[in-house]
Amino acid sequence: MLDSVDLTKKIDNKEYKQRLKKMQLQLLGLQRALLDEKIGCILVFEGWDAAGKGGAIKRTTQNMDPRGYEVHATAAPTIEQKQYHYLQRFWNRMPKYGKIGIFDRSWYGRVLVERVEGFTEESAWRRAYGEINHFEEILSNEDYIVLKFWFHISKEEQLERFRDRQNDPMKSWKLTEEDWRNREKWDQYKEAVEDMIFNTSKENAPWHIIEGEDKKFARVKTMEIIIQTLTRKLEDHNVDLSRYIKRKG
Repeated sequence: MLDSVDLTKKIDNKEYKQRLKKMQLQLLGLQRALLDEKIGCILVFEGWDAAGKGGAIKRTTQNMDPRGYEVHATAAPTIEQKQYHYLQRFWNRMPKYGKIGIFDRSWYGRVLVERVEGFTEESAWRRAYGEINHFEEILSNEDYIVLKFWFHISKEEQLERFRDRQNDPMKSWKLTEEDWRNREKWDQYKEAVEDMIFNTSKENAPWHIIEGEDKKFARVKTMEIIIQTLTRKLEDHNVDLSRYIKRKG
C-alpha cells in the first residue's frame, strides 16, 4: 500500500501561496458554518516522525478563529491514564458541537506504537481495530465529521529531515532519541500502518494518505480534503454555504 504512494508530487511556490490564502479563507467560512449548525469536526493527524504534521496543522488553523478549535498533542499516557481504558482520555477531549478538535497523534497509538514496541498484547491491539471503528462510528452518528490523515515520506527523506533538525538550534528540540529508535523499526511500523489503514478506513471516518515529500504539496492537499469534506457534509445538511464562502477568486 505505502510503496505505491507517489512521493514525487510537488507544487510550485507561487501556486502554493495563492491556493493557501484562498483555502484559509474558505476554512474560516466553513468553521463558522459548523458553529451555526452545531456540527462537530475531528481531524486526526498521524504520520512518520518529521513527516510534516505540525506544519500542516499550523497552516490549516492559521486563519481560523482560535475560539473555535483546539489542538491536542498526544503523548504517552500518564500513570493515572493507564488506570482507565485507553480511549477514555480521548473521550474527554472531544470538541463541543460546532467546534473542531485536532489531534496531533491520537488513539491510533494502540495499533502503532503500543503494537510495535510491545506495550500491549497482540490480542489487545487486534481487538482495538473494532473498538476504534465503533468509537468513530458513535461520533459520526452524533453529528461529528471525522477525518484522518497519514503523512507519508520515504525513509531517506526522514533521515535528511532528522539531520536538518539536529543541526538547527531552533528545531533540535524536536528530535529525540525515541525518534531515532523508532526509525530503526521502520519496517515494523510500516506493516502496522498498512494494517491500521486497511482495518479502520471506513466511509464514516476515512483515512487519507498525504504525500509528504514536498511539504507545500502536503499542506495544500490536506486543506483541500478538509474543505471538500466539510462542504459536502454541510450541503447534506442543506446549509447555504454562499452565506459563508465567496465562490469567486
